[in-house]
Amino acid sequence: MGSDVIVEAVGSLGRIRLDRPKALNALTHAMVGDIDAALDRFAADPGIGAVLLSGEGERGLCAGGDLRSLYASEGTGFAETFWRDEYRLDARIAQFEKPVVAVMDGITMGGGVGISAHARHRIVTEHSQVATPETGIGFLPDVGATWLLPRAPGEIGTYLGLAGEAAGAADAIFAGLADAMVPRAAVPDLIGALAALPADAGHEGVGAAIEARAQDPGPAPLSEVRDVIDRCFAYDMVDEILTALEADGSDFAARTRTTLLAKAPASLVLTLCLLRRGRTAPSLEASLESEFHAALWMLAEGDFREGIRAAVIDKDRRPRWRPAALAEVDPARIARWLEPRAETVFPGRR
Repeated sequence: MGSDVIVEAVGSLGRIRLDRPKALNALTHAMVGDIDAALDRFAADPGIGAVLLSGEGERGLCAGGDLRSLYASEGTGFAETFWRDEYRLDARIAQFEKPVVAVMDGITMGGGVGISAHARHRIVTEHSQVATPETGIGFLPDVGATWLLPRAPGEIGTYLGLAGEAAGAADAIFAGLADAMVPRAAVPDLIGALAALPADAGHEGVGAAIEARAQDPGPAPLSEVRDVIDRCFAYDMVDEILTALEADGSDFAARTRTTLLAKAPASLVLTLCLLRRGRTAPSLEASLESEFHAALWMLAEGDFREGIRAAVIDKDRRPRWRPAALAEVDPARIARWLEPRAETVFPGRR
């Protein structure tokens, strides 16, 4: 079987192209290994000055992890291996010794955010839809999202993490999930320019090539409702957020409240805990570690499998959350989900 990742050197540019367009380039465990191996190759090659990550097809960079494989697996053994390798890859991209450029064109969600939003140079296009929609499938924003989102302005990250709404180019940049907007039509020219750079051009050279082709994405829609978001999402309890949204009275607040009420109640509570923990986390690795153990708990005894069933397997869009109501979420259960469940992802790190 061929790889679902195309790896090639073009001039001084190492290219990593996700190649599962029919599955929106959803990450399999094998693809995680192939990307990591490609980074090994490019790190060792003195002729490679930068690495560019992109997705094949026009629909998106990556829609997330391969949910079908997780659903089909028994217990948590496969997920533990998959997520440990995936989270280590996310951290490696953040720390990679050469400039990493991620083209977040089209749908970039879940695991797609993990392999792109931690890169040093993050490009969106006019077609980008960047999101962490996991609370809608009984899961949590993982792949380091609980490190990224708390660093967005005000409570924007809390809103994005809980509501799971997609951010276009301007909103993604406003939220700190991307750096520049390059029109899709200009991406090939950018790739050619990056490939023509000297291998020692470094971040400065890569940044200049991007800046020369970047355009103003326009005003961020989220900036227009930031005051509502900051006010309503400042609480540390989900029920308080819902109460504040109801009291606000604006159309945006009403729509957001309706959106939250459709999510898995336990996922909302756990996600808010992890987002608050992420604010004071000492490192990306610390947030990934917390997410890893919480994710295993949710797969083992939470709503994650039911969320996958409703969204991907049966596609009835009628998940049966347990519990079904926020008031029925057991705080002791959530506290347990915040405790370690398996061997650490990053031994020796805190």
